[in-house]
Amino acid sequence: MFMMSFKNIEIDNLRERLCELDAEFDREMRARGFDPAQAENVALPSHLAALYAEREQIKAALEESEGKTDD
Repeated sequence: MFMMSFKNIEIDNLRERLCELDAEFDREMRARGFDPAQAENVALPSHLAALYAEREQIKAALEESEGKTDD
């Protein structure tokens, strides 16, 4: 039971961090004149590329964690 609670907290933390990164990425993209919806189709400056990569890593971790809790 404790392990399940810990896993849920971990997933909640990942979701929270993803929301923060999404908001920051969107702001930074718009501030630089980019459309956030086209992030996969444009060459991003290093800061934006790092934010994008972190978002993708968290998304993958969330998918993996949520998949494990569905078992």
